[in-house]
Amino acid sequence: MSRTGRDDLDEEAELSDAWVAGRTEQADGTASGGEEAGTAPSSPSSPSPPSSLSAARSRPAGPAAPDLLPLEAPGSGQIRPLVAASWRRSARARVSPDGAARVELDEDELAEFRDGHPLAAAMPVIRELMGAYATDGEHLLAVCDAAGRMLWVEGHPATLRKARGMNFVAGARWSEAAAGTNAPGTALAVDRPVQVVAAEHFRHPVRAWTCAAAPVHDPHSGRVLGAVDITGGRRLAHPHSLGFVQAVARAAESQLALLGPAPGAGGASLAALGRDEASLSLGGRRVRLSRRHSEILVLLAHRPEGIGGDELLTLLYEDESVTPVTLRAELSRLRALLGPDVLRSRPYRLAGGVDADFAAVDRRLASGAVAAAAGEYAGPLLPSSLAPGVVRLRERLASRLRAALVDRADPGLLADWAYSSWGEDDLVVWRALCAAVPAARLPPVRARLDSLEAELSAGATVLQRPGPHTRR
Repeated sequence: MSRTGRDDLDEEAELSDAWVAGRTEQADGTASGGEEAGTAPSSPSSPSPPSSLSAARSRPAGPAAPDLLPLEAPGSGQIRPLVAASWRRSARARVSPDGAARVELDEDELAEFRDGHPLAAAMPVIRELMGAYATDGEHLLAVCDAAGRMLWVEGHPATLRKARGMNFVAGARWSEAAAGTNAPGTALAVDRPVQVVAAEHFRHPVRAWTCAAAPVHDPHSGRVLGAVDITGGRRLAHPHSLGFVQAVARAAESQLALLGPAPGAGGASLAALGRDEASLSLGGRRVRLSRRHSEILVLLAHRPEGIGGDELLTLLYEDESVTPVTLRAELSRLRALLGPDVLRSRPYRLAGGVDADFAAVDRRLASGAVAAAAGEYAGPLLPSSLAPGVVRLRERLASRLRAALVDRADPGLLADWAYSSWGEDDLVVWRALCAAVPAARLPPVRARLDSLEAELSAGATVLQRPGPHTRR
């Protein structure tokens, strides 16, 4: 993929009617059609996508050549940026191109997990909208949790049988970090609707399939609950499939909003994990906060009894020269945004209860529910904030959860952290994962750990360059 100064993930990359669905470029320049679900596609020799048609053609011809290239927009000569970025993340996560998804939940565990999951309440609506479409079209409807674990996989019986061959079954993990580029896993990774067609899949056994998925969010807190997916053959390779699954996800969120307890008149819910600008749900409306207002709300949610002006000033500003007048101006703007009955003074506090996502994770940890805490942890608390009080809260929560995961030594939970954006360089967690993972899955984990330790050693060497009085 050519570098044009944009991020790895081009947020504007979308599907378009210009697609030629299911087509890949042969080494001799001819095109081949996509496969129906259940047929065996040919396998690429490398998990890294070529940057262009010309690059693909320049490779030696051979039986693996046809599938080297994920789909492109016709005439562009480029792989879709969304797909290329996902392939890079999959390669960094050491996903095996020839592997299969791992089934993590047995029947008893799956039943218990599904019964307690928020998306269970939305399944009647999802089935009503997608069930007949999936069965009549020989497709599958699937719903996964925020960690990519399939909770429901339903649809046409023959397609279900074919899908078992690649472990596309309830209880299996299809997160991007575990299964490579796929619609539900990638939709969760980028928090947006995604369609993946045929050779765009990272793993070879999945390249006979097409899937479209959209994340489903909690209507009150905004956190990701999971994703809804439609999977089948090449007949799904159409932009309408993406619009359809996105509409189903929105309908599921509307159903949850009707069934779930909305915030009370004096209460609020605050989502601040994994985002630089917090989202506040208040009295049926959602407010996106500025970075400074996000910091203020996080600190006040953490201290429901209230915080005095002088203390709040020290918790918010690194610069000791900032005056109380600046803080009062920020609080005045925040009061105008939220309403006079929400933000109180003397001391500064929030009226009514505030359900903050970081506090919920803290409560889970305190009760020993490590898996639930890890599932609700969407990332570091306001990761770009430099406010001293927020930095302390962020580091404390991350350290507590990290220590609990290492102590639990569950390879699945450790892998979720290790392959996340905030844990990919966490040497302690990678060492714990290396000790916990089964022998059959050890080599890629060992390779990543060796790489991290080599990087650490190289960094230490640079910092320890000998001075004039250092013994050589």
